[in-house]
Amino acid sequence: GDGTYNHSGLMAIRHAVNSGVNITYKILFNDAVAMTGGQTNDGGLTVPQIAQQMRAIGVERIAVVSDEPDKYPSRADFPFFTSFHHRDELQALQTDLMGVKGASVIVYDQTCAAEKRRRRRKGTFPDPNRRVFINELVCEGCGDCGVKSNCVAIVPVETEFGRKRQIDQSVCNKDFSCLKGFCPSFVTVEGGELVKPAAATAIDVESVPFPVLAEPKLASLDRPWSILVTGIGGTGVVTIGHILGQAAHIEGKAAALIDMVGISQKNGAVVTHVKIAAQPEDIAAVRVARGGADLILGCDLVTSASERILAGASRQRSHAVINAHETMPAQFAHNADFNLPGGRMALQIAAAVREDGFHAIDATEIATALLGDSIAANLFTLGYAWQNGLIPIGAGAIEEAVRLNGVAVKMNLQAFLWGRRAAADEKAVRAVIGAKTAAPPPSLDAVIARRASFLTDYQNAAYAKSYADFVATVRAAEQALPGRRSALTEAVARSLFKLMAYKDEYEVARLYTGGAFEKSLKSRFTGNYRLSFHLAPPILGRRDAFSGEPVKSVFGPWMMTGFKVLAWLKGLRGTAFDIFGYAAERRRERALIGSYKKTIAALLASLTAANHGRAVEIAAIPEQIRGFGHIKDESVARAKAREADLLAGFGKKAVEAGKALAAE
Repeated sequence: GDGTYNHSGLMAIRHAVNSGVNITYKILFNDAVAMTGGQTNDGGLTVPQIAQQMRAIGVERIAVVSDEPDKYPSRADFPFFTSFHHRDELQALQTDLMGVKGASVIVYDQTCAAEKRRRRRKGTFPDPNRRVFINELVCEGCGDCGVKSNCVAIVPVETEFGRKRQIDQSVCNKDFSCLKGFCPSFVTVEGGELVKPAAATAIDVESVPFPVLAEPKLASLDRPWSILVTGIGGTGVVTIGHILGQAAHIEGKAAALIDMVGISQKNGAVVTHVKIAAQPEDIAAVRVARGGADLILGCDLVTSASERILAGASRQRSHAVINAHETMPAQFAHNADFNLPGGRMALQIAAAVREDGFHAIDATEIATALLGDSIAANLFTLGYAWQNGLIPIGAGAIEEAVRLNGVAVKMNLQAFLWGRRAAADEKAVRAVIGAKTAAPPPSLDAVIARRASFLTDYQNAAYAKSYADFVATVRAAEQALPGRRSALTEAVARSLFKLMAYKDEYEVARLYTGGAFEKSLKSRFTGNYRLSFHLAPPILGRRDAFSGEPVKSVFGPWMMTGFKVLAWLKGLRGTAFDIFGYAAERRRERALIGSYKKTIAALLASLTAANHGRAVEIAAIPEQIRGFGHIKDESVARAKAREADLLAGFGKKAVEAGKALAAE
């Protein structure tokens, strides 16, 4: 990092040069000392200065990599041999530098993502009026976008057709690297504005008919009050501690705090230790000792349930107010099936604090619905804790500290008040945002009927009937077993549908023009905006020179007309006139349908109550097949390997079917 380079890293590079070792240093010029909170570098360090310093100590191969390589039109300030590259070329560049004798340097010039968000909120950094949107119907939930971008703004969304992806616009840093995921579901929206929830535009804290809140009895300061504020880097957790410290000062009380921000990267754990006392001399140490927390103010469930946080809790004195929203950690970017054990984490926290001291509420859900921004969740959580009497500072002082902070003042004041209201009457607050109770899971008949209807639109009624007839055959065989069973039928209903509704060019086009995409888009964006589609049509055949993977191209709004034409031509699917159907990928997709039916038929021939569970596992394997192109091929290979393992020992006919499928 540039901060480390500035205070000591330069000496390490100089030593490497003098030693003659073969090494490539990557210096991240992120425009901020991120580890300690985003300060500027001493001396006003610049990329040209770094390059000149490298030349001065003897480095003879210097490369500058940036998401905007043209930002240096005049390169006179750089050593003459410096090369400039787009960040897309990084892997190829690193491979090239492996062959350079001696020390070489890459200066990666890109502002810290967390700093981008902070500065944009303050209006001190350019904020391009461009956003990424995912067509959830087209999305396969393969997770390649997360692998390519390593971005936590890509979050899961559970749909009737499985887990998909969507962009959390509140935390998106507009890096746009997610667009490189090999998937046609990504659209960029240029212009227009995000639609704020109806509550955010219609509700004003002054005008909502809500009962006057009773003033709680605040915690006593007979001894210092110890708070652990936990959360995720880049979401304003540190700000909560600073607001509490300023509020204590306003009231003439003493406060001390220390931020444990680690690397301070987005989605990294952040903890602030806060001590509040009647007078300064009462505070002997700032750090909250083991078992010494009076309150765990949990702005993030995962961080709050960690071992180091719960070590500060005590069954005798500790309270916990937790934002129960399940924000996925970084692991989700590389594991499409990652699930948080949220219930278990909540139980762990509850078991570590007082019997009457655990409070949990989905602050992110409510604050976003009310105020249109998930960042408001932290002040909402603070308000919830205050109304429960767990913050020994008056509300007026906290509100004044929010005003002095000067960032999103109105939203933060509203968030604090609505948190208080939720603590007093959560049901009434949820009524304001129109919260609905979770719908019961659909019946098996509804699952089958919905998919048959979808397949009718996908191809025709005959195609849908072939689906429904096969599922009915499985259902009859399963019901012949003792006991009321339906798991196998449901697994086949979902898996066969997934295989039969493979997303070829006609289907992707239909899913863009069928009305659902436009409706979803309008629910999130308003005003005049322009759409761009990021696609990799096989007929273009563009491939990355380094990885060999297909490269996506950008298509303008006219693509919607092209989609309409393609969708209208869906009747050609599977006929001699289907020009896309001759591709190897399409032939494999059609073959998967036939091989799956053969496998299920073999299972039914040997189905018993004893092997029913394994049959369900085998039938559900196609749910693991996700993605497009080479991503889908890789998932098919994994699914087939798993299928072969499960088929072994199932029954003679099933084993023979497994061998035949493996040969295919």
